[in-house]
Amino acid sequence: MPPRWPREPDRQSDPEYRRLDDLMNFAIHVGIYAATNSGLWFVHILKSTQWSWLLWVNGIWFGILALHFIYIKAIADYTTIKT
Repeated sequence: MPPRWPREPDRQSDPEYRRLDDLMNFAIHVGIYAATNSGLWFVHILKSTQWSWLLWVNGIWFGILALHFIYIKAIADYTTIKT
């Protein structure tokens, strides 16, 4: 169930909503990462495959997740936009 918002959400002029939206997008990104990579590792271990690319996929995707997190916590500007 999505969170209730006390007013009409507007990404352009509502910094609280923009921050919440970015955090929810990050959470979805983490969930997809976890589900996909756990499935890949499960198959890799179960079938004893020789997937040399698996560590690269995990590492690069984790790096992208780290950059996404840094953007949300340190770079993104959630101040009110004056229109």
